[in-house]
Amino acid sequence: MTHRDLYAQKKCSADEALRLLRDGDFIIVPTGVGEPPALLTALSEQRRSFRDVKVAQILAMRKYDYLDPSTVEHVRHVAFFYGAATRAGGQAGWIDFLPNHFSEIPGQIDRGQIPADVVVSLASPMDAHGYFALSLAADYTMAAIARARAVVLEVNPNVPFAGGNCHVHVSQVSALVESSEPVLEVGLPRIGPVQQAIGKYVADLIDDGATLQIGYGGIPDAVVMQLTHKHDLGIHTEMIGDGILSLVECGAVTNRRKNYLPGKMVATFALGSNKLYRFLDRNPALEMHPVDFTNDPALAGRNDNLVAINATLQIDLLGQCGSESLGSVPFSGTGGQGDFVRAANRSRGGKAFIVLPSTAKNDTLSRIVPVLSPGTHVSTSKNDVNHVVTEFGVAQLRGKSAKQRAQALIAIAHPDFRAELSAQARRLQLL
Repeated sequence: MTHRDLYAQKKCSADEALRLLRDGDFIIVPTGVGEPPALLTALSEQRRSFRDVKVAQILAMRKYDYLDPSTVEHVRHVAFFYGAATRAGGQAGWIDFLPNHFSEIPGQIDRGQIPADVVVSLASPMDAHGYFALSLAADYTMAAIARARAVVLEVNPNVPFAGGNCHVHVSQVSALVESSEPVLEVGLPRIGPVQQAIGKYVADLIDDGATLQIGYGGIPDAVVMQLTHKHDLGIHTEMIGDGILSLVECGAVTNRRKNYLPGKMVATFALGSNKLYRFLDRNPALEMHPVDFTNDPALAGRNDNLVAINATLQIDLLGQCGSESLGSVPFSGTGGQGDFVRAANRSRGGKAFIVLPSTAKNDTLSRIVPVLSPGTHVSTSKNDVNHVVTEFGVAQLRGKSAKQRAQALIAIAHPDFRAELSAQARRLQLL
Protein backbone atom coordinates (compact mmCIF):
# COMPACT_ATOMS: atom_id res chain seq x y z
CA MET A 1 0.00 0.00 0.00
CA THR A 2 1.44 3.40 -0.96
CA HIS A 3 1.75 6.41 1.33
CA ARG A 4 -1.10 8.06 -0.56
CA ASP A 5 -3.28 4.98 -0.12
CA LEU A 6 -2.65 5.03 3.65
CA TYR A 7 -3.43 8.74 3.74
CA ALA A 8 -6.72 8.22 1.91
CA GLN A 9 -7.61 5.32 4.20
CA LYS A 10 -7.03 7.36 7.36
CA LYS A 11 -8.58 10.63 6.20
CA CYS A 12 -11.81 11.49 8.02
CA SER A 13 -13.77 14.32 9.60
CA ALA A 14 -12.95 15.71 13.03
CA ASP A 15 -16.14 14.16 14.43
CA GLU A 16 -15.19 10.77 13.04
CA ALA A 17 -11.67 11.03 14.47
CA LEU A 18 -13.09 11.56 17.96
CA ARG A 19 -14.53 8.03 17.84
CA LEU A 20 -11.02 6.92 18.73
CA LEU A 21 -11.43 8.50 22.17
CA ARG A 22 -12.41 6.44 25.20
CA ASP A 23 -13.69 7.52 28.59
CA GLY A 24 -10.77 8.14 30.93
CA ASP A 25 -8.31 8.99 28.13
CA PHE A 26 -5.45 11.42 28.68
CA ILE A 27 -4.97 13.53 25.55
CA ILE A 28 -1.65 15.23 24.80
CA VAL A 29 -1.79 18.53 22.87
CA PRO A 30 1.35 20.41 21.66
CA THR A 31 2.52 23.79 22.89
CA GLY A 32 0.86 26.98 21.68
CA VAL A 33 -0.08 27.24 18.02
CA GLY A 34 0.64 23.54 17.48
CA GLU A 35 -2.79 22.86 18.96
CA PRO A 36 -5.29 21.53 16.34
CA PRO A 37 -8.30 23.91 16.23
CA ALA A 38 -10.71 21.72 14.23
CA LEU A 39 -10.16 18.74 16.52
CA LEU A 40 -10.40 20.73 19.76
CA THR A 41 -13.53 22.50 18.49
CA ALA A 42 -15.12 19.12 17.71
CA LEU A 43 -14.10 17.84 21.16
CA SER A 44 -15.71 20.91 22.69
CA GLU A 45 -18.96 20.28 20.83
CA GLN A 46 -19.03 16.62 21.83
CA ARG A 47 -17.62 16.99 25.33
CA ARG A 48 -20.77 15.85 27.14
CA SER A 49 -20.59 12.47 25.41
CA PHE A 50 -17.32 11.64 27.22
CA ARG A 51 -16.46 11.04 30.85
CA ASP A 52 -13.20 11.73 32.69
CA VAL A 53 -11.24 12.75 29.59
CA LYS A 54 -8.26 15.03 30.27
CA VAL A 55 -6.56 17.39 27.81
CA ALA A 56 -2.96 18.21 28.74
CA GLN A 57 -0.97 21.08 27.22
CA ILE A 58 1.70 23.67 27.95
CA LEU A 59 0.30 27.11 27.02
CA ALA A 60 -3.14 26.74 25.46
CA MET A 61 -3.78 29.57 22.99
CA ARG A 62 -7.54 29.56 22.39
CA LYS A 63 -10.38 29.40 24.91
CA TYR A 64 -12.24 26.42 23.49
CA ASP A 65 -15.68 25.58 24.80
CA TYR A 66 -14.39 22.48 26.58
CA LEU A 67 -12.71 24.92 28.99
CA ASP A 68 -15.98 24.95 30.91
CA PRO A 69 -16.28 24.53 34.70
CA SER A 70 -19.76 22.99 34.29
CA THR A 71 -18.47 20.05 32.21
CA VAL A 72 -15.19 19.12 33.91
CA GLU A 73 -16.54 15.67 34.77
CA HIS A 74 -16.66 15.09 31.02
CA VAL A 75 -13.51 16.87 29.78
CA ARG A 76 -11.00 18.62 32.06
CA HIS A 77 -7.92 20.62 31.09
CA VAL A 78 -4.55 19.80 32.65
CA ALA A 79 -2.07 22.67 32.34
CA PHE A 80 1.68 22.22 32.27
CA PHE A 81 1.82 26.04 32.16
CA TYR A 82 -0.96 28.62 32.51
CA GLY A 83 -1.65 31.22 29.85
CA ALA A 84 -4.46 33.66 29.18
CA ALA A 85 -6.88 30.89 28.12
CA THR A 86 -6.39 28.78 31.25
CA ARG A 87 -5.19 31.09 34.03
CA ALA A 88 -8.63 31.97 35.45
CA GLY A 89 -9.67 28.31 35.50
CA GLY A 90 -6.46 27.35 37.23
CA GLN A 91 -6.91 30.06 39.84
CA ALA A 92 -10.50 28.92 40.39
CA GLY A 93 -9.40 25.30 40.73
CA TRP A 94 -11.34 23.61 37.93
CA ILE A 95 -8.30 23.38 35.65
CA ASP A 96 -5.62 21.05 36.97
CA PHE A 97 -1.92 21.93 37.12
CA LEU A 98 0.98 19.52 36.65
CA PRO A 99 4.30 20.98 37.92
CA ASN A 100 7.30 20.31 35.71
CA HIS A 101 10.52 21.43 34.12
CA PHE A 102 9.71 21.74 30.40
CA SER A 103 12.75 19.60 29.48
CA GLU A 104 11.55 16.72 31.64
CA ILE A 105 8.02 16.28 30.30
CA PRO A 106 9.07 13.83 27.54
CA GLY A 107 10.90 11.69 30.09
CA GLN A 108 7.88 11.68 32.39
CA ILE A 109 5.72 10.55 29.47
CA ASP A 110 8.22 7.85 28.57
CA ARG A 111 8.24 6.56 32.17
CA GLY A 112 4.45 6.58 32.36
CA GLN A 113 4.39 9.27 35.05
CA ILE A 114 2.34 11.39 32.64
CA PRO A 115 -0.16 9.32 30.62
CA ALA A 116 -0.38 9.66 26.84
CA ASP A 117 -3.36 7.70 25.52
CA VAL A 118 -4.12 9.94 22.55
CA VAL A 119 -2.18 12.67 20.74
CA VAL A 120 -3.86 15.40 18.69
CA SER A 121 -1.67 17.86 16.81
CA LEU A 122 -1.53 20.30 13.93
CA ALA A 123 0.80 19.04 11.18
CA SER A 124 2.23 19.99 7.82
CA PRO A 125 1.08 18.27 4.61
CA MET A 126 2.66 14.87 3.97
CA ASP A 127 5.88 14.82 1.95
CA ALA A 128 6.77 12.41 -0.85
CA HIS A 129 8.17 9.93 1.67
CA GLY A 130 5.03 9.76 3.82
CA TYR A 131 6.16 12.10 6.60
CA PHE A 132 4.39 15.00 8.31
CA ALA A 133 6.24 17.70 10.27
CA LEU A 134 5.14 18.83 13.72
CA SER A 135 7.18 21.95 13.11
CA LEU A 136 5.16 24.32 15.28
CA ALA A 137 5.80 22.26 18.42
CA ALA A 138 7.91 19.11 18.63
CA ASP A 139 8.22 19.64 22.42
CA TYR A 140 6.84 16.63 24.37
CA THR A 141 4.53 15.60 21.53
CA MET A 142 7.07 13.35 19.84
CA ALA A 143 7.52 11.38 23.08
CA ALA A 144 3.74 11.11 23.45
CA ILE A 145 3.37 9.76 19.91
CA ALA A 146 5.77 6.94 20.78
CA ARG A 147 3.48 5.93 23.69
CA ALA A 148 -0.01 6.76 22.46
CA ARG A 149 -2.73 4.29 21.51
CA ALA A 150 -4.02 6.73 18.91
CA VAL A 151 -2.43 9.64 17.02
CA VAL A 152 -4.69 12.12 15.22
CA LEU A 153 -3.13 14.79 13.01
CA GLU A 154 -4.88 17.87 11.71
CA VAL A 155 -3.16 18.46 8.38
CA ASN A 156 -3.00 22.09 7.31
CA PRO A 157 -1.18 23.52 4.25
CA ASN A 158 -0.24 26.61 6.27
CA VAL A 159 1.92 24.56 8.63
CA PRO A 160 5.60 24.59 7.55
CA PHE A 161 7.67 21.46 6.96
CA ALA A 162 10.76 21.99 9.11
CA GLY A 163 13.89 19.95 9.60
CA GLY A 164 14.95 18.26 12.82
CA ASN A 165 13.43 15.50 14.91
CA CYS A 166 9.81 16.54 14.38
CA HIS A 167 8.55 14.08 11.75
CA VAL A 168 5.75 11.52 11.95
CA HIS A 169 5.17 8.83 9.32
CA VAL A 170 1.69 8.16 7.98
CA SER A 171 1.97 4.59 9.25
CA GLN A 172 2.15 5.95 12.84
CA VAL A 173 -1.09 7.87 12.44
CA SER A 174 -4.56 6.63 13.39
CA ALA A 175 -6.61 9.36 11.71
CA LEU A 176 -6.04 12.40 9.51
CA VAL A 177 -8.26 15.47 9.51
CA GLU A 178 -7.76 18.25 6.99
CA SER A 179 -8.13 21.96 7.71
CA SER A 180 -6.97 25.12 5.97
CA GLU A 181 -7.41 28.07 8.31
CA PRO A 182 -4.31 30.25 8.85
CA VAL A 183 -2.02 29.29 11.72
CA LEU A 184 -2.74 31.49 14.73
CA GLU A 185 -0.50 34.55 14.80
CA VAL A 186 0.83 35.96 18.07
CA GLY A 187 1.92 39.59 18.02
CA LEU A 188 4.90 41.11 19.76
CA PRO A 189 4.30 42.45 23.29
CA ARG A 190 4.38 46.14 24.17
CA ILE A 191 7.79 47.59 24.93
CA GLY A 192 7.99 50.66 27.17
CA PRO A 193 10.87 52.68 28.61
CA VAL A 194 11.37 50.29 31.54
CA GLN A 195 11.69 47.32 29.20
CA GLN A 196 14.05 49.28 26.96
CA ALA A 197 16.31 50.19 29.89
CA ILE A 198 16.48 46.59 31.06
CA GLY A 199 17.10 45.44 27.50
CA LYS A 200 20.07 47.79 27.12
CA TYR A 201 21.73 46.52 30.31
CA VAL A 202 21.42 42.93 29.09
CA ALA A 203 22.44 43.69 25.50
CA ASP A 204 25.61 45.44 26.69
CA LEU A 205 26.68 42.17 28.37
CA ILE A 206 26.13 40.00 25.28
CA ASP A 207 29.29 39.50 23.26
CA ASP A 208 29.65 38.85 19.54
CA GLY A 209 29.49 35.11 18.88
CA ALA A 210 27.21 34.36 21.86
CA THR A 211 24.44 31.76 21.52
CA LEU A 212 21.04 32.99 22.67
CA GLN A 213 17.97 31.60 24.37
CA ILE A 214 15.29 34.28 24.16
CA GLY A 215 11.78 33.82 25.50
CA TYR A 216 8.52 35.64 24.86
CA GLY A 217 7.83 39.01 26.46
CA GLY A 218 8.47 42.73 26.37
CA ILE A 219 11.89 42.57 28.02
CA PRO A 220 13.31 39.77 25.82
CA ASP A 221 12.09 41.64 22.75
CA ALA A 222 13.65 44.84 24.07
CA VAL A 223 16.95 42.96 24.30
CA VAL A 224 16.55 41.73 20.72
CA MET A 225 16.00 45.28 19.44
CA GLN A 226 19.39 46.26 20.83
CA LEU A 227 21.35 43.34 19.36
CA THR A 228 21.10 44.28 15.70
CA HIS A 229 24.69 45.59 15.67
CA LYS A 230 26.15 42.34 17.06
CA HIS A 231 27.98 39.79 14.94
CA ASP A 232 27.78 36.02 14.49
CA LEU A 233 25.20 35.34 17.17
CA GLY A 234 23.78 31.82 17.42
CA ILE A 235 20.40 30.46 18.48
CA HIS A 236 19.70 27.50 20.79
CA THR A 237 16.32 28.19 22.35
CA GLU A 238 12.97 26.68 23.27
CA MET A 239 10.85 29.27 21.45
CA ILE A 240 11.59 30.81 18.09
CA GLY A 241 9.70 34.03 17.48
CA ASP A 242 9.75 37.13 15.31
CA GLY A 243 12.44 38.75 17.45
CA ILE A 244 14.92 36.04 16.49
CA LEU A 245 13.76 36.27 12.88
CA SER A 246 14.58 40.00 12.88
CA LEU A 247 18.13 39.22 14.06
CA VAL A 248 18.54 36.73 11.22
CA GLU A 249 17.27 39.26 8.68
CA CYS A 250 19.64 42.01 9.82
CA GLY A 251 22.62 39.65 9.76
CA ALA A 252 23.32 39.59 13.51
CA VAL A 253 22.50 35.87 13.73
CA THR A 254 24.67 33.65 11.54
CA ASN A 255 25.29 30.63 13.83
CA ARG A 256 28.83 30.48 12.40
CA ARG A 257 30.59 30.64 15.76
CA LYS A 258 28.44 28.04 17.51
CA ASN A 259 30.64 25.20 18.72
CA TYR A 260 27.63 22.89 19.25
CA LEU A 261 25.53 22.29 16.13
CA PRO A 262 27.37 25.02 14.19
CA GLY A 263 25.38 26.66 11.43
CA LYS A 264 22.05 25.54 12.91
CA MET A 265 19.35 27.34 14.84
CA VAL A 266 17.61 24.97 17.23
CA ALA A 267 14.17 25.38 18.84
CA THR A 268 11.27 23.26 20.10
CA PHE A 269 8.25 25.47 19.32
CA ALA A 270 7.36 28.52 17.23
CA LEU A 271 5.19 31.45 18.24
CA GLY A 272 4.74 34.51 16.05
CA SER A 273 3.63 35.70 12.62
CA ASN A 274 2.90 34.00 9.32
CA LYS A 275 6.22 35.41 8.15
CA LEU A 276 7.93 33.42 10.90
CA TYR A 277 6.06 30.24 10.00
CA ARG A 278 7.08 30.63 6.35
CA PHE A 279 10.68 31.09 7.50
CA LEU A 280 10.55 27.64 9.14
CA ASP A 281 9.50 25.90 5.93
CA ARG A 282 12.31 23.68 4.61
CA ASN A 283 14.93 26.06 5.99
CA PRO A 284 18.25 24.19 6.19
CA ALA A 285 19.54 26.64 8.81
CA LEU A 286 16.84 25.74 11.35
CA GLU A 287 15.82 22.53 13.12
CA MET A 288 12.87 21.85 15.41
CA HIS A 289 13.58 19.22 18.06
CA PRO A 290 11.85 17.74 21.12
CA VAL A 291 12.25 19.72 24.32
CA ASP A 292 14.33 17.05 26.05
CA PHE A 293 16.96 17.88 23.42
CA THR A 294 16.67 21.67 23.19
CA ASN A 295 16.24 22.32 26.92
CA ASP A 296 18.35 19.59 28.48
CA PRO A 297 20.84 21.64 30.55
CA ALA A 298 23.67 19.21 29.77
CA LEU A 299 23.06 19.45 26.01
CA ALA A 300 22.23 23.17 25.79
CA GLY A 301 25.18 23.86 28.07
CA ARG A 302 27.54 22.46 25.42
CA ASN A 303 27.11 25.79 23.66
CA ASP A 304 29.96 28.05 24.71
CA ASN A 305 28.86 31.59 25.66
CA LEU A 306 25.22 30.56 26.06
CA VAL A 307 23.06 33.53 27.10
CA ALA A 308 19.70 32.75 28.72
CA ILE A 309 17.18 35.56 29.25
CA ASN A 310 14.14 34.84 31.42
CA ALA A 311 11.69 36.96 33.40
CA THR A 312 10.46 36.74 36.96
CA LEU A 313 7.63 38.33 38.95
CA GLN A 314 9.41 38.70 42.29
CA ILE A 315 12.85 38.07 43.79
CA ASP A 316 13.97 38.03 47.42
CA LEU A 317 17.24 39.29 48.86
CA LEU A 318 18.86 35.84 48.65
CA GLY A 319 18.02 35.59 44.95
CA GLN A 320 15.07 33.20 45.04
CA CYS A 321 12.85 33.88 42.02
CA GLY A 322 9.08 33.53 42.08
CA SER A 323 8.34 33.52 38.36
CA GLU A 324 5.03 31.67 38.17
CA SER A 325 2.71 32.73 40.97
CA LEU A 326 1.48 35.83 42.78
CA GLY A 327 1.93 34.58 46.31
CA SER A 328 0.02 31.29 46.30
CA VAL A 329 -2.12 32.31 43.31
CA PRO A 330 -0.89 30.54 40.16
CA PHE A 331 -0.04 32.71 37.16
CA SER A 332 2.02 30.72 34.62
CA GLY A 333 4.44 27.84 35.22
CA THR A 334 8.11 26.92 35.41
CA GLY A 335 8.42 26.31 31.68
CA GLY A 336 12.04 26.29 30.53
CA GLN A 337 13.40 28.90 32.93
CA GLY A 338 15.16 26.43 35.21
CA ASP A 339 16.40 24.44 32.23
CA PHE A 340 18.19 27.36 30.60
CA VAL A 341 19.45 28.99 33.79
CA ARG A 342 21.20 25.72 34.60
CA ALA A 343 22.36 25.34 30.99
CA ALA A 344 23.95 28.81 30.98
CA ASN A 345 25.64 28.09 34.29
CA ARG A 346 27.19 24.95 32.74
CA SER A 347 28.23 26.75 29.56
CA ARG A 348 31.82 27.96 29.21
CA GLY A 349 31.42 31.73 29.23
CA GLY A 350 27.65 31.39 29.70
CA LYS A 351 25.46 34.06 31.29
CA ALA A 352 21.98 33.57 32.76
CA PHE A 353 19.86 36.70 33.13
CA ILE A 354 16.73 37.03 35.26
CA VAL A 355 14.95 40.24 34.28
CA LEU A 356 12.14 42.16 35.95
CA PRO A 357 10.83 45.71 36.33
CA SER A 358 11.72 47.02 39.78
CA THR A 359 8.08 47.72 40.71
CA ALA A 360 4.50 46.65 40.13
CA LYS A 361 1.08 48.31 40.41
CA ASN A 362 2.16 51.78 39.25
CA ASP A 363 5.30 51.87 41.39
CA THR A 364 3.40 51.06 44.59
CA LEU A 365 5.03 47.64 45.14
CA SER A 366 8.66 46.60 44.96
CA ARG A 367 9.32 43.39 43.03
CA ILE A 368 12.57 43.03 44.97
CA VAL A 369 11.44 41.93 48.44
CA PRO A 370 13.09 40.85 51.71
CA VAL A 371 11.37 37.45 51.54
CA LEU A 372 9.03 36.05 48.91
CA SER A 373 5.30 36.49 49.52
CA PRO A 374 3.78 33.56 51.44
CA GLY A 375 2.98 30.65 49.17
CA THR A 376 5.12 31.87 46.25
CA HIS A 377 6.24 29.08 43.90
CA VAL A 378 10.04 29.25 43.70
CA SER A 379 11.01 28.84 40.04
CA THR A 380 14.76 29.51 40.11
CA SER A 381 16.64 28.78 43.30
CA LYS A 382 19.16 30.99 45.05
CA ASN A 383 21.83 28.44 44.07
CA ASP A 384 21.14 28.84 40.34
CA VAL A 385 20.42 32.55 39.89
CA ASN A 386 23.23 34.62 38.36
CA HIS A 387 22.61 38.06 36.80
CA VAL A 388 19.48 39.93 37.92
CA VAL A 389 18.54 43.01 35.89
CA THR A 390 16.07 45.83 36.52
CA GLU A 391 15.84 49.22 34.86
CA PHE A 392 18.27 50.44 37.55
CA GLY A 393 21.14 48.09 36.80
CA VAL A 394 22.62 44.61 37.05
CA ALA A 395 23.25 42.52 40.17
CA GLN A 396 25.62 39.60 39.61
CA LEU A 397 24.87 37.11 42.41
CA ARG A 398 26.56 33.82 41.64
CA GLY A 399 29.51 33.27 43.96
CA LYS A 400 28.40 36.08 46.26
CA SER A 401 27.57 35.80 49.97
CA ALA A 402 24.08 36.37 51.31
CA LYS A 403 25.07 39.87 52.50
CA GLN A 404 26.68 40.73 49.18
CA ARG A 405 23.56 39.56 47.37
CA ALA A 406 21.30 41.71 49.53
CA GLN A 407 23.48 44.77 48.90
CA ALA A 408 23.56 44.16 45.14
CA LEU A 409 19.81 43.63 44.84
CA ILE A 410 18.93 46.66 46.97
CA ALA A 411 21.17 48.74 44.69
CA ILE A 412 19.01 47.86 41.65
CA ALA A 413 15.67 48.21 43.45
CA HIS A 414 13.51 51.26 42.83
CA PRO A 415 14.98 54.18 44.86
CA ASP A 416 11.69 54.66 46.71
CA PHE A 417 12.06 51.21 48.32
CA ARG A 418 15.78 51.00 49.04
CA ALA A 419 15.64 52.39 52.59
CA GLU A 420 12.87 49.99 53.65
CA LEU A 421 14.63 47.05 51.98
CA SER A 422 17.84 47.95 53.82
CA ALA A 423 15.98 48.09 57.13
CA GLN A 424 14.34 44.72 56.47
CA ALA A 425 17.69 43.25 55.44
CA ARG A 426 19.20 44.33 58.78
CA ARG A 427 16.31 42.64 60.63
CA LEU A 428 17.08 39.46 58.65
CA GLN A 429 20.79 39.74 59.56
CA LEU A 430 21.61 40.25 55.87
CA LEU A 431 23.21 43.67 56.38
